[in-house]
Amino acid sequence: MTESAGRPHRAILRDIAHRVMLERGLVPDFPPQALAELDAIHGPATRTGDAAKDLRALLWCSIDNDDSRDLDQLTVAEALPGGGAKVLVAIADVDAVVAKGSALDEHARQNTTSVYTMGETFPMLPEKLSTDLTSLNPDADRMAIVVEMALASDGSLTSSDLYAAAVRNQAKLAYNSVAAWLEGTGPMPPAIGAAKGLEENLRLQDRVAQKLKALRHQHGALDLETIEARAVFEGDVLTDLEADTKNRAKDIIEDFMIAANGVTARYLAAKHLPSLRRVVRVPKRWDRIVELAAERGAKLPKDPDAKALDLFLASARAADPLRFPDLSLSVIKLLGAGEYVLELPGAGVAGHFGLAVKDYTHSTAPNRRFPDVITQRLLKAALAGRALPYANDELAALARHCTEAEDAAKKVERQVEKSAAALVLEARVGERFDAIVTGASDKGTWVRLLQPPVEGRLDGAPAGLDVGHQLRVQLVSTDVQRGYIDFKTA
Repeated sequence: MTESAGRPHRAILRDIAHRVMLERGLVPDFPPQALAELDAIHGPATRTGDAAKDLRALLWCSIDNDDSRDLDQLTVAEALPGGGAKVLVAIADVDAVVAKGSALDEHARQNTTSVYTMGETFPMLPEKLSTDLTSLNPDADRMAIVVEMALASDGSLTSSDLYAAAVRNQAKLAYNSVAAWLEGTGPMPPAIGAAKGLEENLRLQDRVAQKLKALRHQHGALDLETIEARAVFEGDVLTDLEADTKNRAKDIIEDFMIAANGVTARYLAAKHLPSLRRVVRVPKRWDRIVELAAERGAKLPKDPDAKALDLFLASARAADPLRFPDLSLSVIKLLGAGEYVLELPGAGVAGHFGLAVKDYTHSTAPNRRFPDVITQRLLKAALAGRALPYANDELAALARHCTEAEDAAKKVERQVEKSAAALVLEARVGERFDAIVTGASDKGTWVRLLQPPVEGRLDGAPAGLDVGHQLRVQLVSTDVQRGYIDFKTA
């Protein structure tokens, strides 16, 4: 009998997530003081006076995961003469409801992010806020910070502005169905047809996003494609893990958010104000990336070069599209993790190597990421000409803390994903699988199966194995509670 027999899988994963969050220094439950504050909040922020524009009549829509309820941003586009376009991104005004220093804010500050596990989502803000009063829900008036961008016909930015506005979501859409419609493999989602003019607007957004993406790649942005595992439940029983991949609708949001984050960073810099930047430094293991390319018959420069790497990735995708996500995963591991750093006025910081952008902050997801709340407060102070809500030393400490807490949250999500994988695999001990090495260090060697897309430890790994190597493995054992999956070479 397996150790999970007799208990609903959701309950097992929920308990594991709760335990691991505590082990990682995160707080899974809201404290009584925060819940008391929540009880006193009875409605969303409302537009007062002439300080904010009224943009509720625009064809705003949200595109997110099928099950997302915390809607942080809306988008809309307008064609301009000469083939250009104006893109507006509305970002939920969370700060209008969650005051700095409140108990709700302190809880968000401690965790710094929502934690999305396969057993349960642990929101940074209570669902009364994140999925309702501070969420840009359909057919609801909400306050937002709007990033307005005028783009030339090639996708280059010609001008930009930021301001407060009242907005109204005309259609709540989901990535997969929108992507299928855009790519001609599925019907138009009913919510699009219900809003007059939205079909044309979304096709314009799609065209603009593709131009933004092409322009970033000209500057060396990396076209990476990893396979994210998505839990498949039948009731409370976990039946499988499926690959969740990129698509055209995700591209719209990704490219618009990258552009909006760049505008936000430059706006604060132009005002001679500090900001929290999101950076991915020049990769420390470039030598291994060069080896990976050489193993596939390609030559990369000795020194890190984003454009050369992207050309190699494009050729590798064309040559072997099925295994390209595994190569992407190897490159991502070797690039290293992102981090938050404080940028002071006039002082440069490292850019984002993978995105090929120098000016980059996190600003577009304040319901689920605390750095975005910090940035929103800095922006609102700048827009109003008020004193900044954070001192420089506080911002520097928050940058370090947000990096550490986000890393902890990702480890929780990965550990619960491993427990889910162990649940799926526990009846398959002894079977053999194709795998790729995803980690190799003194601490051990890790591999990811090609199908199902799960990761585990390789016991007794042969000498010379490194990230990106492919091999055949046999499942030795699983431990659901600890999220351990052990393999040996087959």
